[in-house]
Amino acid sequence: MEFTANQIAGILEGSVEGNGEITVSKLAKIEEGTQGSLTFLANPKYKHYIYTTKASITIVDHGFVLESPINTTLIRVDDAYKAFSKLLEYYNQVKMNKTGIEEPVFISGSSTYGEEIYIGAFAYIGENVRIGNHVKIYPNVYIGDNVVLGDYITVFAGAKIYSETIIGNHSVIHSGVIIGADGFGFTPNEKGEYNKVPQIGNVIIEENVDIGAGTTIDRATLGSTIIRKGVKLDNQIQIAHNVEIGKNTVIAAQTGIAGSTKIGENCMIGGQVGIVGHISIGNNVRIQAQSGIGRNVKDNEVLQGSPALNYGDYNKSYVHFKNLPKIVERLNSFEKKSEND
Repeated sequence: MEFTANQIAGILEGSVEGNGEITVSKLAKIEEGTQGSLTFLANPKYKHYIYTTKASITIVDHGFVLESPINTTLIRVDDAYKAFSKLLEYYNQVKMNKTGIEEPVFISGSSTYGEEIYIGAFAYIGENVRIGNHVKIYPNVYIGDNVVLGDYITVFAGAKIYSETIIGNHSVIHSGVIIGADGFGFTPNEKGEYNKVPQIGNVIIEENVDIGAGTTIDRATLGSTIIRKGVKLDNQIQIAHNVEIGKNTVIAAQTGIAGSTKIGENCMIGGQVGIVGHISIGNNVRIQAQSGIGRNVKDNEVLQGSPALNYGDYNKSYVHFKNLPKIVERLNSFEKKSEND
């Protein structure tokens, strides 16, 4: 899809300096720009590239002053970085603006769907599923019985949404996500074998939630596993049965959260964090990468380590830990001296 400089300037409320009819069909970094590409200049460290870039159009600030001739058409805006971000969002919307139902798909006769929907080939929609308006379901998606999808939801290829799951408006489910698989519930018997405990709850995902590729969210044993409004989950996260994550919390990749733990609002959790089950983590908590959380955490705590300590205490302790060989050597020397005395 091609756009002219004039069209782009209209979208960004900017002004064209150069050839307004020149067209672009792709985006590029300024140092890698080629003919037919659009780029931007926001960081002064890269300003020398504007005199050599081969990009057809470059977005710059209104106040940017040229020092030499250029070969690229300029679009001047109030803030080049924000304007380019806005353009990326617009471009993404255009690129993903698919509608219609491809063949082959299976949609149960008891299921319903709204307007402006897209369902890709080989998708499976189970019984009594309710799908809202402007939903995009990409190829090879499985949606189990009694699932409810709100409006403006995107489910990317290969995701699996088990029965009874509820997903709120404007949420994004990336490829390989599994929502609603059984929680890890087993109980030992007298023979030392493990009997499965039926997992009959569900998963509730509220509005504006993003779930990264390969993340798994288990259904509750009873009740619901709940992901609150505005939560952002990275790739390859494990969320166990009956966990609840408060609104606007963000969690980085490879974190694991054990069953029945409650995490508060506006928390930031780094990568590879391990959190035990049946604890509560307060609001506005910060947990550094690779920490291990084995206790309740109060509001506003900042933690690091395994088991996790207060962030300031951890840094002070780490200074001594690095010097531990020298400290041991000094102690041994002191003991020998004491024995000789």
